[in-house]
Amino acid sequence: MKLQLALDLVGIPGAIEVVKQVEQYVDIVEIGTPIIINEGLHAVKALKEAFPNVTVLADLKIMDAAGYEVMKAAEAGADIVTILGVAEDASIQGAVAEAKKQGKQILVDMIAVKNLAERTAQIDAFGVDYICVHTGYDLQAEGQNSFEDLRTIKSVVKNAKVAVAGGIKLATLPEVIAVKPDLVIVGGGITGQDDIAAAAAEMQKLIRQG
Repeated sequence: MKLQLALDLVGIPGAIEVVKQVEQYVDIVEIGTPIIINEGLHAVKALKEAFPNVTVLADLKIMDAAGYEVMKAAEAGADIVTILGVAEDASIQGAVAEAKKQGKQILVDMIAVKNLAERTAQIDAFGVDYICVHTGYDLQAEGQNSFEDLRTIKSVVKNAKVAVAGGIKLATLPEVIAVKPDLVIVGGGITGQDDIAAAAAEMQKLIRQG
């Protein structure tokens, strides 16, 4: 089980500062969609240059022109790139083909997918690396979480690794760990804390214990 830090609401200097503090406690650093919208793929490049040994995920949430966008993210230094589960099959297959060519990985974000079990089974057959259940900010504000969806995809997936994102905090982490995802994605549960290094260290400890 790995821990991914999602950086969403900072610029490039802020992202680098946060990673300096938590680098030893996290396995993957995600350059979130808000940063990429604000800064472009320069943010991915800057982070990879600052931390060449860190696995970097570019949260592009690709919907179309997947091969091209994966190629550009790979050029910027991304190790993992995200595409939406609601994208066309051809787009997801194109993303996988380009990622394999570049030696990179694809994470499919299942945000807003309605027929979760059925779509997960379809996507799992495309050779993606991760399938991620994700309760977005807007639904988190309504009190929803991803934990039940995690059980659903875990019961369906045969090939890909399983990831979970959306509102995970130290208090809810044991509930997530109990379902045994391969990747736990945490944003504000780390970056919103007074001592982000201590929060990341505690989460890493719980995840390592499994």
